[in-house]
Amino acid sequence: MVEAVLIDVFSLPANLQNNIQGLLHNTLETIEKCSSIHAPCVYVMCCQRQGSERKGEQGFLLPALRGFQRLKRRLEVVCTLTTAAALYTVKQRLDEKDLSIIKVILPTSRKDLMKVYIDHLFTAVYQFEFEDLQMVSDCENLQVPEPQGEGQTLPSQDVALIRSEIQMYLESLPSLKGDLTILRSSLIPDDIFLHGFTTRTGGISYIPTLSSCNLFSSSKRRDPQVVVKENLRRLANAAGFNPEAFHRVKVDHANAVCVLGKTEPGSYDGIVTNQKGVTLAAPGADCIPVLFADPVRKACGAAHSGWKGTLLGVSMATVNAMVSEYGCNVKDILVVLGPSVGPCCYKLPHESAKEFHRIDPKCVRLFDSASPYIDIRRATRILLERGGILPENIQDDSITDQNQNITFCTSCHPDKFYSHFRDGTNFGTQIGFISIKD
Repeated sequence: MVEAVLIDVFSLPANLQNNIQGLLHNTLETIEKCSSIHAPCVYVMCCQRQGSERKGEQGFLLPALRGFQRLKRRLEVVCTLTTAAALYTVKQRLDEKDLSIIKVILPTSRKDLMKVYIDHLFTAVYQFEFEDLQMVSDCENLQVPEPQGEGQTLPSQDVALIRSEIQMYLESLPSLKGDLTILRSSLIPDDIFLHGFTTRTGGISYIPTLSSCNLFSSSKRRDPQVVVKENLRRLANAAGFNPEAFHRVKVDHANAVCVLGKTEPGSYDGIVTNQKGVTLAAPGADCIPVLFADPVRKACGAAHSGWKGTLLGVSMATVNAMVSEYGCNVKDILVVLGPSVGPCCYKLPHESAKEFHRIDPKCVRLFDSASPYIDIRRATRILLERGGILPENIQDDSITDQNQNITFCTSCHPDKFYSHFRDGTNFGTQIGFISIKD
């Protein structure tokens, strides 16, 4: 069942107002007639021309909107300067109501163009079907979505213009939830390395569990790649790195490591380099973003260490890659564990907890329960020390001066961090990042 209807009259010229009113009236009449049980939300997208008052621009549509009592409370006119702004505004309304099945009624000439906008501003969470604005006539079309179609047929220059329009619009949006904040470790020398761990503030992601500086897009979440890219651009500006030379691990919850410049694995949870000006990053939303720095050989790395990766030794695998590829001495490597779920909150089934108990019984609390509490940070530290990393070269929540602590529990601090454990499947992601300064 269609949950929302988007009527696009954005490109129809104002001198055809009477025609637009007629088309819109007929379209709304069909929607109301076909929605006797469940009235969908209806959004009418129109153009606010430069210099015109918003009310005046919407005024010519009012005669067509009167009289639709069933739709009255669920009907909204979205009047903006660009299609990108209008569609993004509609997306916000859909997300507020958790709607995902949308019928788009529009002129045939706009269909291919609209599909490009939708491909950029939405993810696979949403389902779209399209209908010709002039051919709204029967009720059946409101029931079952049709496939969106294969590919896009617009010329590449038109697609580039759409991308540019979207980017300019997103860049104009204000930051949410305060200023962009970066946590830095005093262990990593800032004269050689640029590094940090992000928090959730200062971006443009508006969905509560993703707000605001979400730095990962997925087909299963509502934040599209273009929004994540804009958040990354703002982070890069604040931190001082080049977002075009940015490499994030391809998470597999295992222990493979990518050596930058060599053949890239299909997936990997660790990455290392000795190239200057290249930023490496590892995500985290409970899993540990781990940063590695060797100020002697001037090499660095990043790893994503969840409970599976921790047991598989992804952190030492990253250290070993730095040793074998760049001649690093394990005793020179500095390791910092970023914000991650703490032993105060994190539970695993008993069978998985046994593996942590084997590393050290202190990694498990309430071991005899069905779901013991697990300390993946302690397990990571122990495995690193067993591999030769000096205890004083590891920073985590066990440091003496807690004013220097950056390994906060993500689940305990909803104002600062995202947490899969706390927020569920539509969760946001922060990152740890590091690069060698030019």
